Amino acid sequence: MKRAGILNRHLAGALAELGHGDGVLVCDAGMPIPAGPRVVDLAFRAGVPSFAEVLEGLLDELVVEGATAAQETAEANPAASTLLTGHFPTLTLVSHEELKSLSADARLIVRTGEARPYANVLLRCGVFF
Repeated sequence: MKRAGILNRHLAGALAELGHGDGVLVCDAGMPIPAGPRVVDLAFRAGVPSFAEVLEGLLDELVVEGATAAQETAEANPAASTLLTGHFPTLTLVSHEELKSLSADARLIVRTGEARPYANVLLRCGVFF
């Protein structure tokens, strides 16, 4: 049994399959999930697990070279906006509609139980060397 890190076997396995340039959408419970990408649904109850908890856990495991979020986040969810800009100083902002379109090309979608709007980010995997 793993001692630390991500213990969810479905998520740990999906992360191990990612490569350079792959997209990972971390999203709130209300984000529409497109057909196609692999989905690991962690939502248990409203707010559990939170967007912040899941994002922090993923960032401990992944090399991320870029991130994209909805420009509406700053006004609609200042806490998520602050979290994202703190982690990604060069965060790319697009409309929420464009983020939904981009998510169709993600390799993996991780759905959280977050119940606040616009708590979504599309991560672009980097390489560790």
